Amino acid sequence: MTSTERRSMRISSLEPYAASAACVSFLVTALLVQAPSMGFAENAVMVPPPATSAPKLANATTEKVVLAGGCFWGVQGVFQHVKGVNNAVSGYAGGPANSAQYEIVGSGKTGHAEAVEITFDPKIIDLGTLLRIYFSVAHNPTELNRQGPDSGTQYRSTIFAQNDAQKRFAEAYIKQLDKARIYGAPIVTTIETSKRFYPAEAYHQDYATLHPDSGYIAIYDLPKIDNLKRLFPDLYRPEAKLVSGTVD
Repeated sequence: MTSTERRSMRISSLEPYAASAACVSFLVTALLVQAPSMGFAENAVMVPPPATSAPKLANATTEKVVLAGGCFWGVQGVFQHVKGVNNAVSGYAGGPANSAQYEIVGSGKTGHAEAVEITFDPKIIDLGTLLRIYFSVAHNPTELNRQGPDSGTQYRSTIFAQNDAQKRFAEAYIKQLDKARIYGAPIVTTIETSKRFYPAEAYHQDYATLHPDSGYIAIYDLPKIDNLKRLFPDLYRPEAKLVSGTVD
């Protein structure tokens, strides 16, 4: 099954207004058959904290960072369970406004990556801890332009730094982790600056929480949240901080 076919399956079979029991059952079977060759999200790697202190904005009550690491459903799901995160919004970053749409981004030709804008309280959690979670459980930073079953530049590992201080800090942390040979393979995470974030369509928001029984979420995303709870118990928040604010 090609990446395009898998993406089409996600769109046609898993959207809340289109999913059926038969489609989800088919997806689960297909993913389980292919899983040995595609890898699983639950292969978490506990990385050490940054060697330097994270930058902070003077007098800021909230800060933001935008992270990309594969399908935004799982990345959003992880950070919605992190204490100190006020909001985690799925969306697109890296390309122009007129192509920030799911169907178009899926072509891999827009420059966009599926990304998550994280708004956090620096009095509770800092950028270094968020990046530690990002590199430990949210995705595999050694996979180039892919994560699990999804491939293409729209699934790249990228930190969209919001300022020069974030950029320098992220660069130093990546060098630290590479030098320590944490993963056994080089980190391919890139750092991009001056790239605007565009929120994704409403049906993508809170997807992992609202659709835990969908095949894709059960296989690839819920294990990430389980790993967050296991590896970072003091940072884990049982109730997800949803964009919608409620769960139907």
